[in-house]
Amino acid sequence: MAEQEDKQTVGEFMLERLGAWGVQRIFGYPGDAINGILAALHKQDEIAFVQARHEEMAAFMACAHAKFTGEVGVCLATSGPGAIHLLNGLYDARLDHQPVVAIVGQQKRASLGGDYQQEVDLVSLFKDVAGAYVQMASSPEQIRHLIDRAFHIAKTERRPTCVIVPSDLQTLDAVPVPPREHGSVMSGMGMVGRSMVPQPDALQAAAGILNAGGKVAILAGAGAHGAADELIQVAELLGAGVAKALLGKMVLPDDLPFVTGSIGVIGTQATFQMMNECDTLLMVGSSFPYSEFLPPEGQARGVQIDIDGKMVSLRYPMECSLVGDSKATLQALIPLLKRKEDRSWRGRIEKAVKESWALLERKAMNPEAPPVNPQRVFWELSERLPDDAVLTVDSGSVASWYALDIKAKPGMMGSLSGGLATMGSAVPYAYAAKLAHPGRLVVALAGDGAMQMNGMNGLITMARDYTTWADPRIVVIVLNNRDLSFVSWEQRGMAGEPKVDESQPLPDVAYADYAKLLGLDGMRVEQPDQIATALDAALRADRPFVIDVMSDPNMPPLPPHITRSQAEQYFKAIEAGDSDAEAVRRALEVQGEE
Repeated sequence: MAEQEDKQTVGEFMLERLGAWGVQRIFGYPGDAINGILAALHKQDEIAFVQARHEEMAAFMACAHAKFTGEVGVCLATSGPGAIHLLNGLYDARLDHQPVVAIVGQQKRASLGGDYQQEVDLVSLFKDVAGAYVQMASSPEQIRHLIDRAFHIAKTERRPTCVIVPSDLQTLDAVPVPPREHGSVMSGMGMVGRSMVPQPDALQAAAGILNAGGKVAILAGAGAHGAADELIQVAELLGAGVAKALLGKMVLPDDLPFVTGSIGVIGTQATFQMMNECDTLLMVGSSFPYSEFLPPEGQARGVQIDIDGKMVSLRYPMECSLVGDSKATLQALIPLLKRKEDRSWRGRIEKAVKESWALLERKAMNPEAPPVNPQRVFWELSERLPDDAVLTVDSGSVASWYALDIKAKPGMMGSLSGGLATMGSAVPYAYAAKLAHPGRLVVALAGDGAMQMNGMNGLITMARDYTTWADPRIVVIVLNNRDLSFVSWEQRGMAGEPKVDESQPLPDVAYADYAKLLGLDGMRVEQPDQIATALDAALRADRPFVIDVMSDPNMPPLPPHITRSQAEQYFKAIEAGDSDAEAVRRALEVQGEE
């Protein structure tokens, strides 16, 4: 009898193994194909099950957990529809190189191939998003090495993996130690860690290029997180400026005089100037895709540092590519660099940075953006943020104002869907960030389109749980412009077409009132002088707080330098009968005056 009580089910052993890997919470949604795992969760208290409102949000939360902790995120879903719902969040993790393990149920083994209800070929379904490792268990003996390999590969390759467990397998007796015989796999956990440093001759070649440059520009991305001290030292030695890709916004604080800020369509004038005038480019941990915002080919010699050899010399024709960890590689490179005595280039960069911030402030305070200029909301928020704030951001125009108007501070964290640029991630990201850092202020920045997709559902989860947090504040700022405005501007600027009135408008939702209905708090901002009042109320609230900003949809998220062809596209859209023609014309004229 005692021997029977000591036996574990496969589901129970899986959770034990996940706990040994350091997993403290699993994000998911229940379903009958994972009943054996859910029953095992009920019998233990080391791992928390976090019920999301939708499997997509569970996968977003797992991705955000990985981003804000450096740990592997774990999500759980049932077979068929639940598994399919995971895909968007898992692709977010894949394109942003985040380690996530998806555990997915499946119909009973005997039914597979029988066109059974909710039967989906899950191995094929996940083959692309979790192509590094996707396996379906067929016996209890496999579970140990499937979990171990999923975690090893997710950590070392920094991408999602997937383990599929049929429902009948979950309740069988576990086999924690496979038999020591031919055909068994004896996996282990061990520590997964590496500090890749390129060979000395490659470091010397890179140093030679950087030392020879007279006007060095640095672009830092998400892969440079943790290497701030080294980046600062390299920039000081080379007299360089540092631009930041969107996922690298928090790599360096913006109070450093040589940090030019964001790059690209939502980049600063200082970065645009630096990239068009530099003679040497150093890219660190970035796969920034838009080549038109990098130096013209042939103008600059290039050096790149990236941990993934597949990503080097892809965005710009690099003369020397160093495959290695950013921090370790920079540490090895620094002794080989020579301090540039001519600081005229650095002086020009610092002057451009001051002018760029002054320009952004003028744009933020521009009153010609009725009813509320969205840039001003972000500018005033930035002034109030504590150094340890965590920001989560959705795709669309909110990403523009986050990139431009939020000043990164030492210790601050922030992220968004970078590679996939999917809508709907900000609120589930914020929830996961709060669980990971319960004592820190978390701010979610969302557009009304994303808020209607996922954000409103995410508020339900916050309302359920906020009383358990050490700091109950999550501030959710919604740009309620009743328009999918970023796409509207893309239609004008990229296609020269007017806004499509059938696809772009959104219903006006009283987001703050909805929050109050859930037992949260909120305020609608309809005039610029209400911004400060709303922000101050949100920052001292005793629960999550929604600020519903009635913002101008025709404030253009334009690149720092509009070419003649781009301007022609915008005015072509106006002449074609854009329904917001006068507001668009006014916005473009104001932009031109700046």
